[in-house]
Amino acid sequence: MTKLYELTESYMQLIDLSEQLDPETFKDTLDAIQDSLEDKVENTAKVVKSLESDVTAIKEEEKRLKERRQVLETKIDSIKNYLKEQLELAGIDKVKRPTITVSIQKNPPSVKVIDEKLIPSSFMIQQEPKLDKKAILQNLKEGKTVPGVELIQGRGLRIK
Repeated sequence: MTKLYELTESYMQLIDLSEQLDPETFKDTLDAIQDSLEDKVENTAKVVKSLESDVTAIKEEEKRLKERRQVLETKIDSIKNYLKEQLELAGIDKVKRPTITVSIQKNPPSVKVIDEKLIPSSFMIQQEPKLDKKAILQNLKEGKTVPGVELIQGRGLRIK
């Protein structure tokens, strides 16, 4: 875990326990730390920054692992296609060995759509209407009235 800032032992322990504690217990633990309000705000913000750096590192690792998985899946498909082609060229449907069996068999039937416009509507799945909140927000920002909604302006915490 990367530590961006020097923190007191209490806040270091809080970071270490952050994944194990539920939000209420985490808040109670923060409340129990005896610091002046300004020191507590500063150190708590440093905890947030440290956790954010962990999140960034985890996201990068997830991306790297996803890319690696996709490469391996592509390789698997390529090798399987190669094996299938070789067996088909040899006119063999099955190779049985002591440790493994490889065979070519028919897949379950599937549908190939040639022209969706020609398919009768009875085969279409109806979708529930979905709100376009971006369009509603844009209309409200332009001063237009949209029944059933109101424009709200919340407040958020920024740590720089």
